[in-house]
Amino acid sequence: MPVDRPQDPASPSAAALADLWRAAGLPAAALAQVSVQGREPVLPSSFDVSTAAQASLGAAALAAAELWQLRTGQRQRVRVDRAHAALECTGHFALDGQVPALWDKLSGLYACGADIGQPGWVRIHANFAHHRDGALALLGLPTGPATERQAVSQALRGWAAESFEQAAADAGLVVAAARRFAQWDIHPQSLALADRPVVAMQRIGDAPAVAWTALAAGGPPLSGLRVLDLTRILAGPVAGRCLAAYGADVMLVNGPHLPNIEAIADTSRGKLSTWLDLRTPDDRAQLGRLADEAQVFLQGYRPGTLADRGFSAEALAARRPGIVVASLSAYGPFGPWSGRRGFDSLVQTATGFNMAEAEAAGDTAPKAMPMQILDYAAGHLLAFGIQAALWHQATQGGSWQVQVSLAGVGRWLRGLGRVPDGLAARAPDVQPLLEDSTCGFGPGGQAVLRAMRHAAEFSATPARWRRPAMPPGSHAPVWPTR
Repeated sequence: MPVDRPQDPASPSAAALADLWRAAGLPAAALAQVSVQGREPVLPSSFDVSTAAQASLGAAALAAAELWQLRTGQRQRVRVDRAHAALECTGHFALDGQVPALWDKLSGLYACGADIGQPGWVRIHANFAHHRDGALALLGLPTGPATERQAVSQALRGWAAESFEQAAADAGLVVAAARRFAQWDIHPQSLALADRPVVAMQRIGDAPAVAWTALAAGGPPLSGLRVLDLTRILAGPVAGRCLAAYGADVMLVNGPHLPNIEAIADTSRGKLSTWLDLRTPDDRAQLGRLADEAQVFLQGYRPGTLADRGFSAEALAARRPGIVVASLSAYGPFGPWSGRRGFDSLVQTATGFNMAEAEAAGDTAPKAMPMQILDYAAGHLLAFGIQAALWHQATQGGSWQVQVSLAGVGRWLRGLGRVPDGLAARAPDVQPLLEDSTCGFGPGGQAVLRAMRHAAEFSATPARWRRPAMPPGSHAPVWPTR
């Protein structure tokens, strides 16, 4: 099980990046080309969230540079500023100067009243109306936006935390009971993840190695790469956005009946955005045609969901040999919680982070980390794993699967060590790191999106988003001509 240890006094991000790089089997010579300096905490947390941000993003950027080397025969330098990386993982953005409200008023932590011994806590995620109304109905309260937090707090006085968590899971809702690390470490789902690397990568089929086309000087590393992005909330879209920054053609596939969060305006930068309703045979067939011309299939559905539609990793490898299939889950692909819904905030709560952060702060109520670091680190680690698998495909052949879970990223974060004075950190000003672009999310289909520049700096191929962020359904479900 993870051990909370003191922070590495040397270069924690360099050490963490090197561990990821070696585990992925990538050329060691590339490590001399990356700079991830610093060890100071950037945001207030007792966990090394700054190293998690810098190392995960640095690994993704260095992998892009390694693919560029494969295509050009040249290496380039990569630098990731520590503060910039940490602030990028806050997801700060505004539309026409307005910062959207990112949380429903009912989302958050609540005390429960029926626990034996110390009081229990649960976190409710109510950002989607059907999740909010499901939780309210479970509590016997009126559904709809009029219900106030006080009514939810009062209703939870009659529940034990883990009982409400289980009842919510049985109803397909998103609720997490707050645990301590000692409780999570002996949980069956934690034990199911014990031997899995944070980025699990395996060859799942035979295929000839595909040579990438040569690049002209200055061409982006992933130019010509086609990525299907079937993710919606945060970690998966961050992975697709990262690949788009490095030159890939990323097509975000949404269902017209599915809700999205406000952050889609930020995470859609650089992407095509289309609608397909996978409940219909015609749209499933269209997805298959898109997959036949893609090199990467990225999905964030619960394990088994797309397999039931004919798009398991094995089925994709059979129809499109050489493809890289990347999957994101909340709690991992195996174990009793593998099919359980979850978001960063809930996984933090369920796996012990909120209680540990509270203890470090001297508080009794659970305390969240300062950003959704599990989501952002998972997104950058997915982008890293995808590119590592593409490198192996190009040099060895095969079809490949990459898997990352939020709970697995939490385990990795714990392994980076605690920061004794981390909660005293004061966040730097984010304003110098923002850039403006026109997007399609405002009233009338246009707005100024002010969001974070990408923190990875390349000496030869600067990262940038070549397409504006557009709402779902803005593009036809066909690949652009190369």
